[in-house]
Amino acid sequence: MSADIRLAADIGGTFTDLAVERVTEAGTERWTAKVLTTPSAPEKGLLEGVALVLEKAGLAASDVSLLVHGTTLATNAVIERKGARTALLTTEGFRDVLALGNESRYDQYDLNIALPEPLVPRRLRLPVPERLDHRGQVLLPLDEDAVRAQVAAMREQGVEALAIGFLHSFVNPEHERRAAAVVRDLWPELSISLSSEVSPEMREWERFSTTVANAYVQPLMARYLARLQVGLREMGLDAPLFMMLSGGGLTTFETASRFPIRLVESGPAGGAIFSAHVARQRGLPKVLSFDMGGTTAKVCLIEDYAPHASRSFEVARVGRFKKGSGLPLRIPVLEMVEIGAGGGSLAGIDSLGLIQVGPESAGADPGPACYGRGGERPAVTDSNLMLGRYDPATFAGGNLTLHPQKSAAALEAHVAGPLNLSPEMAALGVIEMVDENMANAARVHAIEAGTSFDGCAMIAFGGGGPVHGYRVAEKIGIRRMLVPSGAGVGSAIGFLRAPVGYEVVRSLYQRFATFNLGAVNALLEEMSREASAMVAPGAFGRPTEEKRIAYMRYVGQGHEIAVELPARALAEADIAAIRAAYDSEYARFYDRAVPGSDVEILSFALTVATLTDKPAPAARAEAAPAPAPVRTQRVRDTVTGEVADWQVYDRAGFPPGAVVQGPCIVAEAETSTLVGPGWSCAMDGLGYLELIRA
Repeated sequence: MSADIRLAADIGGTFTDLAVERVTEAGTERWTAKVLTTPSAPEKGLLEGVALVLEKAGLAASDVSLLVHGTTLATNAVIERKGARTALLTTEGFRDVLALGNESRYDQYDLNIALPEPLVPRRLRLPVPERLDHRGQVLLPLDEDAVRAQVAAMREQGVEALAIGFLHSFVNPEHERRAAAVVRDLWPELSISLSSEVSPEMREWERFSTTVANAYVQPLMARYLARLQVGLREMGLDAPLFMMLSGGGLTTFETASRFPIRLVESGPAGGAIFSAHVARQRGLPKVLSFDMGGTTAKVCLIEDYAPHASRSFEVARVGRFKKGSGLPLRIPVLEMVEIGAGGGSLAGIDSLGLIQVGPESAGADPGPACYGRGGERPAVTDSNLMLGRYDPATFAGGNLTLHPQKSAAALEAHVAGPLNLSPEMAALGVIEMVDENMANAARVHAIEAGTSFDGCAMIAFGGGGPVHGYRVAEKIGIRRMLVPSGAGVGSAIGFLRAPVGYEVVRSLYQRFATFNLGAVNALLEEMSREASAMVAPGAFGRPTEEKRIAYMRYVGQGHEIAVELPARALAEADIAAIRAAYDSEYARFYDRAVPGSDVEILSFALTVATLTDKPAPAARAEAAPAPAPVRTQRVRDTVTGEVADWQVYDRAGFPPGAVVQGPCIVAEAETSTLVGPGWSCAMDGLGYLELIRA
């Protein structure tokens, strides 16, 4: 019987998660693994994990037919400022765009407001004479001698990557392309990013910031992907290799090396796709995806079985939960809130004598104190261990033995001692604080999306999601929670559900009063060809679908609304229909349209993606007797502070249709599901745990 064997790998800040699926006519088999990330050489941990999970499955590397990879390396490089030494070549008079931004303040009452520092310091923002007008007409030709002079200056400064961003290049890219050609003639090995390729949209601050970020991480990511590809080939894995994009699609390693900034949220995007797939299986149109790993926690709203999407993103925010306090990126991204609240998040006492958790993380090296790898400060994992939530001998499938005495010592030194508490009560405070931080992030996300959690279910996954999920759900008023099979490596499984896709964005200013049908159709056709060419290498002949969107606003307004266009050449009759669709969408947001006002289109987005298989609905499980507990654990409840014996069940021995009552723990290799007091836990026909609060 022929088999399709697909492998997914997700590198996180603490753990690298792996999943392999064998799909045959008889069904799907899955094996998973979780290994510590190796920060100094991330490909090393990934290759070790690949060997481990293939050994579990009894497969050879040559059996694999597809590999999908996601990583937080690009994000971490920007946050930690560990990217390449980057210069910006820009239009004379505009070198300070990165520092000026749009002159908005994310907190207008803070007199000492801190803004994120640009990735390129002023001395490396290099101006050259050139100028285009807003139509792309040349006002001042490019001074190529000035470009050559700046190349010499860049060499003296030890520049490793170059971003080129000229005014109005999103309309006419010729000056940027010519400047790049001049630089490559003099310096062929230099990594170069053009704003007309990375982010060809109006608004120069966002466009320049995105291009600079792409250049900043490009050498790092290109080297990493090259090393990984060599390592995989050496172990005999010759299958096609794909990367997860922040927008929820897959792309080739080659495209990822050119545009690594599109990978910044690749791991979390896999988790959102995983949740959307589970939501569709279970017929849950409104879901909160809750993904808690070793370094961060991510929450994402899913409505009508699709994650909320956006074309803008901020990285390295200096103000917690505050929009406008980070570096702006104009890339397709699945909209979510990500905070420094993971198993490795470090706890301590702040200047006010209060418990603070994160965003600093112990990571994989040295890791939490209980790992016994040199960590001396307490992390969330240490606190969970002190509360009895983990079995030291079976953590991470028994691959990592925990040391409770080291957790107690770390908590005593950094939290319990200063507050005159026992280590156990200090641990309770740490867990309650991190749970509240995650609940607050979920509340903010819902408010920003203009929705609530009424009728919402939670899907919890990641190593820490099922551990903390029920308490976070209680705090935000959710009464139903699902923990899918393979939850400990949910993002990696999500990679295997993602389509191969690519989005192209272009700016072309139009007004409905003077709509140029020919120009719009020509642009959309060109975008369609470009996106299709990007998708074709990974589509393997599978059918694709195309989605077209125009971003519009009433003339004079500052923000656009997305309106879907027909995926074909537009006709005259479509113009009035599109305008009517805009008025309807505007009224949905703001209660009523604005009669008599003209509408302007600023940009177009076109996505080509392979069609994904619709999941089969869940089979109903017949009632079955509850399984016998495998042991008990002394667990301290975070609500009451009381210690009691909680029964522990083995998930592998939990039959479909069976129900157990909390408080209890359902343990598996990569995570544990805590069922709090007042909750019940049932196994459904898909093998998913469903928790219901009475």
